[in-house]
Amino acid sequence: MKEKRSAGLLLFRHTEDGLEVLLGHMGGPFFAKKDAGAWTVPKGEYEPGETAWDAARREFREELGLPPPDGEAVALGEVRQTNGKIVTAWAVEADLDPETVDPGTFTMEWPPRSGRVQEFPELDRVEWFGLDRAHALIIRAQAAFLDRLAEHSAE
Repeated sequence: MKEKRSAGLLLFRHTEDGLEVLLGHMGGPFFAKKDAGAWTVPKGEYEPGETAWDAARREFREELGLPPPDGEAVALGEVRQTNGKIVTAWAVEADLDPETVDPGTFTMEWPPRSGRVQEFPELDRVEWFGLDRAHALIIRAQAAFLDRLAEHSAE
């Protein structure tokens, strides 16, 4: 079985309260009532033949319904999530109004074994968070991206 790979863009901005990052809350019924561990860098899977960078930009557009921002991309490297998926991310400094997001959707059978297929948003909301709050909410393995961004911003 080949490894699943995802790539994404972590937007960040400097405010008077410090560094903030834009995270998305995973859509669908599994995460509807969860907060901690249900927030993610906007990202998605890609196949061989597509570069991680191209996939990160494509997935940003698909997940948020907005063009990916231009700007210097800060490579944040890779992490391996508990499900085995390898995620590659870049940080880009940009501001974005969460109200402008028009998320992409996915379909799945819900409830399980019901025969009913329903459509859900990829991300049901996006929000800006300071690094401490983001650490408390993001998928555990992706917290490394926050640490690497903080190190880069301190340079």
